[in-house]
Amino acid sequence: MSTDNIFAFVLMPFDKSFDDIYKMGIKETAAQLDIVAERVDEQIFQEGILERIYRQIDAADIIVADMSGQNPNVFYEVGYAHAKEKICLLLTSDTSDIPFDLRHHRHIVYGDSISNLRTMLTDELSWAKKQIENVKASHIKVNLKNLHGELEKTKSSAKGKVEFKIDLLNDSAKTSAEIEAIYFYSTKGWTLDQDGKECPSTDSDIPDFGKRHFITPPLRKLHKNSWAQLKFSGNKYLAFAHKGEEIKSEYRVSGRAILRLVTSEGNFDYELSLDVVCDEFPF
Repeated sequence: MSTDNIFAFVLMPFDKSFDDIYKMGIKETAAQLDIVAERVDEQIFQEGILERIYRQIDAADIIVADMSGQNPNVFYEVGYAHAKEKICLLLTSDTSDIPFDLRHHRHIVYGDSISNLRTMLTDELSWAKKQIENVKASHIKVNLKNLHGELEKTKSSAKGKVEFKIDLLNDSAKTSAEIEAIYFYSTKGWTLDQDGKECPSTDSDIPDFGKRHFITPPLRKLHKNSWAQLKFSGNKYLAFAHKGEEIKSEYRVSGRAILRLVTSEGNFDYELSLDVVCDEFPF
């Protein structure tokens, strides 16, 4: 496999009933996007199979995992892949096979239709490919850390506050592109604060997003094997009593955002999946 190829490692039960899903649904779909998809049973290796699986997860650009049937080995391997901060695309024939705490991750419910799987997986792999190409071109990985949410509640309103920590990592052997600006794209209603000051914002220039917020870069370049972190908070009113809305003690905030790095090599957009519960701070 060429070092330029994007490699998708596939995790699924070793059962003949999954062969068509793998060969026609996953492998052929990936090949059409110039992505090499492989299962461990297709490879030649000398070490133990578990060691091989972990090494391939480490080497992979993308993990595609079929969670159907709640196979414990697949679940464990997906947990390892998440710990390694890999892009994971979860598949299932039945949504109940994906645990509740994983449903905010990107996933596909294909039912009993390989055609559905091919269509939806094309979209997901195209997204993943773009993210990987961003990293290769900019030499900057973007990792959203665990979100923390708080709720400011009165009799008339509920306002959520989400604390963001986003790692910028260059684990390549080259210095990154020079960062000229960073924009965070959200839906309308959000304001962002960084270092105690409200971030400037304007209307979005990306469809499906209402606002574009300017975030001050932590530094201009990431040298090889270096790291920096963005820290900011997002604030949004989640309910108003005068609109007839019930003022609750907690709210789940989910959706997606875009972090755009404006660099000397062009713009690079990283999609972030958001899922956090904002609740009242316990006293």
